[in-house]
Amino acid sequence: MTEIALTQRQPSVWWGAMIICGTVVGAGMFTLPVVMAGAWFGWSLLILLVSWGCMLLSGLLFQHASRYFPLGSGYDTLTRSLLGRRWAALNGLSILFVLGILTYAYISASGPVYQHSLNSAGLPVSTAGAKAILTLCVAIVVWLGTKGVSRIMTFCVLAKLLLLVTVFGGLLTQVDLLTLADAGNGEGGYWPYAFGVLPFCLASFGYHGNITGLISYYGGEQKQVRRALVYGTLMSLIIYLFWITGTMGNLPRAAFPAVVAAGGDIAALLAALRDRLHVGALSFMMTLFSHFAVIASFLGVTAGLFDFIADRLKLGDTPLARFKVALLTFVPALSASLWFPDGFLAAIGFAGLFATLWAVIVPALLYIKARRRFASQETAGALSIFAPAIVIAFGVLNILAWTLSWLGMLPRFSG
Repeated sequence: MTEIALTQRQPSVWWGAMIICGTVVGAGMFTLPVVMAGAWFGWSLLILLVSWGCMLLSGLLFQHASRYFPLGSGYDTLTRSLLGRRWAALNGLSILFVLGILTYAYISASGPVYQHSLNSAGLPVSTAGAKAILTLCVAIVVWLGTKGVSRIMTFCVLAKLLLLVTVFGGLLTQVDLLTLADAGNGEGGYWPYAFGVLPFCLASFGYHGNITGLISYYGGEQKQVRRALVYGTLMSLIIYLFWITGTMGNLPRAAFPAVVAAGGDIAALLAALRDRLHVGALSFMMTLFSHFAVIASFLGVTAGLFDFIADRLKLGDTPLARFKVALLTFVPALSASLWFPDGFLAAIGFAGLFATLWAVIVPALLYIKARRRFASQETAGALSIFAPAIVIAFGVLNILAWTLSWLGMLPRFSG
């Protein structure tokens, strides 16, 4: 009877899927059409599908390795135990950098958007003030814990799905198939630009910092966690497909270099789309959608960063301890955003590079080590043989793509 009662009190898979989807789909989605402009729709769609499959697989590998550790064991605990101190230190620096730089990117990109909305509502706020208000609101929710994050995340994701139907539905009704196919304008081909899209697609499926929190949330019930990862990432993929179809079908390929020149952030892309939308209400709905997208992803990323810092420092779970962790989570990123406000697009690219280590390569290594250490508790299967190799190969390709792009050895789309 006790086991039945505990099972009945378990949270629904829906809540976990909302955390994953809300984390994945955020401000980073606004970079996708911009960085995909050179490769355009066909190649971008293929890379997005491959990235989704590999990133889901890496999350499942990490979740499998974590099953042998006590509830509450974080990423640092698993890495230190299975791979050793050096790997734990390297992985920890990578996680801090990626989640920290994503927190910085979301604050930087959302500040102008929220400032515009607050000013339109009659509240005169500077960009810095809008960033501080947004950061404070998110920090309070994250300080309250996973349950609060999941509830707010669910509200944001439901709002995003509702706006998805209205905004993206409106965009899709205005899609020009010739524009989507880039008919007559594909001189030079698309595939040379495809390789450079990989790191951005990887960064657009980053949720791994939330897995240990979900495992604790579901009381170690692995089946629930696994379903939450699958459903959450699948919903994210569907939203991305709607987004790139709606944007590339309304905004010609030749218009994107101007978006990049304007900063390549949310405000630049929305401004370019507004000029081409035939229904005025869509502009308002798209701005509203961007608010919910940013909040949801901001919450998910910072919750993952909060959990990692708490696990690394082991300060406890008292309100005061959580307050200290919250300061370490939000203050550095907010300060960097105030000092360097225009690094959104570059930050997403760097996040894709360093996320390759902790969200792709390390989960595969953890899985391999866990299978060896706990061999007596493992069962053989085809997936166990090929999955780590597939994930590591995907990670190596991402590192190579980013390096070649950084060295200027990959073509840059200029219209």
